[in-house]
Amino acid sequence: MTSADARLEAKGLQIDAAQVAADIAGRIVGWLRRLRRRGAIVGLSGGIDSSVTAALCVRALGPDRVIGLLMPERESLPDSVVLGQLVAQSLGVRTYVEDVTPLLVASGCYARRDAAIRTLVPEYGDGWRCKVVVPSLTAEGRLPTSTLVVRPPAGEEQRVRLTADALLSIQAASSLKQRTRKMLEYYYADRFQFAVAGTPNRLEFEQGFFVKNGDGAADFKPIAHLYKAQVYQLAAHLGVPDEVRTRPPTTDTYSLEQSQEEFYFTLPLEQMDLCLLGFTAGDPPEAVAPAAGLTPAHVAQVYALIARRKLAASYLHEPPLTALSDGA
Repeated sequence: MTSADARLEAKGLQIDAAQVAADIAGRIVGWLRRLRRRGAIVGLSGGIDSSVTAALCVRALGPDRVIGLLMPERESLPDSVVLGQLVAQSLGVRTYVEDVTPLLVASGCYARRDAAIRTLVPEYGDGWRCKVVVPSLTAEGRLPTSTLVVRPPAGEEQRVRLTADALLSIQAASSLKQRTRKMLEYYYADRFQFAVAGTPNRLEFEQGFFVKNGDGAADFKPIAHLYKAQVYQLAAHLGVPDEVRTRPPTTDTYSLEQSQEEFYFTLPLEQMDLCLLGFTAGDPPEAVAPAAGLTPAHVAQVYALIARRKLAASYLHEPPLTALSDGA
């Protein structure tokens, strides 16, 4: 056992990657039989979660029954397609590339977002870049609030506190990216009678880090029960390329590069793994604090944030309501 393995085992995050991979592969076979689909569509972003999901689908179904879909747009990171293609080549799966920029322009994604930004930064326009960030939750205190970061073509970044209306408008427009990509995933699923594989890990699934009817939509979600550290263990076992395994997790949503931590999770993902693990197990903050490298009061603050997000995520998980669901 390596020192890294020992550390994960001590913190309750170590898995038997070979056994877990075999179990998930078996489940995928059963899910597709239940769904009466012939194969799987995976949206490849060049990130660790989609890469592991694709590798698990190949383990279950073989490369001929898995399609990798790459969907860049004009604000995507340059390496997203390159890394997505690298994963597809390593797995031997066919790919399709769909530039979603024209669809996003037609839906007003960029125009709607930029109009919302101009309510706070009137000079925002062509050549500017932006992102929405949440301050790191590394000190005890109030729960974090969102900030808009903008950068002119030739100038330094500016930070502006977001109003509730501007934040909602920016998020609603940006969510068109995830919903447009999902629309294309289901086009290919219908075209080939395949099922759409969702890629959220447990942090994302339980805390609502997804868009309803966007990246939250899928026919099956094979890694939604796994913490981020466990996804990385599977990646190593499944032979995901090093370039993907060492790439920092990003949102790839805004025109300024943005980590998942600064956009949503507020803590390094390993610490958030441990806090969610402790929260789920009902462990007191005092028990989690040493492993997470936080104070008990800080862990209690993170617990409060997790509880708030889980409550908000219940709407995202809710299926459409009908009279039948009311027992009529």
